[in-house]
Amino acid sequence: QVQLVESGGGLVQAGGSVRLSCAASGGTFSSYAMGWFRLAPGKAREFVAGIDWSGGNTYYTDVKGRFTISRDNAKNTVYLQMNSLKPEDTAVYYCAAAKRGSRWYRGIDFDSWGQGTQVTVSS
Repeated sequence: QVQLVESGGGLVQAGGSVRLSCAASGGTFSSYAMGWFRLAPGKAREFVAGIDWSGGNTYYTDVKGRFTISRDNAKNTVYLQMNSLKPEDTAVYYCAAAKRGSRWYRGIDFDSWGQGTQVTVSS
């Protein structure tokens, strides 16, 4: 399994922007689809965005238009650019990896997870 470490979270005002990064090691990064999930207090874990192995296909849930997922296979890193943030975006954000052939676009089959990074959006 690949090891994942997120960074870039913090406190931001509503309407602001944050870019999360997730650095991968211990595996062939370009063979994994990557996803971002979030977990807010009192809520179930939510699939936010995903990107395939090459970066050519992406999938978003209801954050489309505000969030952008991207990856740099040369740097073994996936990013989540979050714009126009709202207080309801407050959560711990996790990146995750899914092997080729997975149903990553459905937010399932992810089997490697980072430790999470907190994003807090103040109103």
